[in-house]
Amino acid sequence: MNMADWRMQGAEFVTCNCNWGCPCQFSSLPSHGNCEAVVSMRIEQGHYNEVKLDGLCWVATFAWPGAIHEGSGRCQVFIEDRASPEQRQALLRILSGQDTEPGTTVFSVFASTISEMFDPQFVPIEFSVDVDKREAHTRIAGVLEANGEPMRNPVTGEPQEARIVLPKGFEFSEAQVASGTFQTQGAIKIAAQNSHAHFARLHFTGQGVVR
Repeated sequence: MNMADWRMQGAEFVTCNCNWGCPCQFSSLPSHGNCEAVVSMRIEQGHYNEVKLDGLCWVATFAWPGAIHEGSGRCQVFIEDRASPEQRQALLRILSGQDTEPGTTVFSVFASTISEMFDPQFVPIEFSVDVDKREAHTRIAGVLEANGEPMRNPVTGEPQEARIVLPKGFEFSEAQVASGTFQTQGAIKIAAQNSHAHFARLHFTGQGVVR
């Protein structure tokens, strides 16, 4: 396969409609029978051939009528409007699983399950994330808002820490589990409150997850 040379590293915040822990991470069926999610990432270091991607943010909304692997998913991607035309094209190729060994990244895997891809949007994105504190906020005016915070003990209210470790995961090797809330108004309208969230430091190339 003749692929572009690319790399992407940065902090990720994901929140979905599953219960805390998300059974999908363990090849089980989703908590409520379907999957809905908002994914946000800031690229700390990245490139696509000679095109630098450092500092850019992207967000994606997803909805599947059943489990992810059953397909028929819908997706819409949002990229910061300050990205140049070359950066936009580079990110769209990466996020759609192109220039990637099949099945080696979450982008490639998810792309194989999407049947309806809405036009990408290039918009101002507000995104703050702290992986260690398990705190995040994503906002696109008039389109979506998502928040992440630590899970809390139902008796004491104290923050709780839990991690998912997937030595061969196609998204991350280790993630911090948290609580998330989101609502979207774009082409994909989804919402959940106090549901699953996770935070991870991602590192991808076209050959897969760098461990």
